[in-house]
Amino acid sequence: GLVLTKLDGSAKGGFVLAVQQKTGLPIKLVGQGEGIGDLTGFTPHVFAQQLVG
Repeated sequence: GLVLTKLDGSAKGGFVLAVQQKTGLPIKLVGQGEGIGDLTGFTPHVFAQQLVG
């Protein structure tokens, strides 16, 4: 699966979805900060809510 970091910066939903579609791999973890403790499990509905505010 994929681990995507730096989602608190410039990388947004389009990037995440494009990587997943290109590789065909599931997104397992996302990072929204600088440290290892900032990794969380990827939940599609939570991610969608964060995109739309």
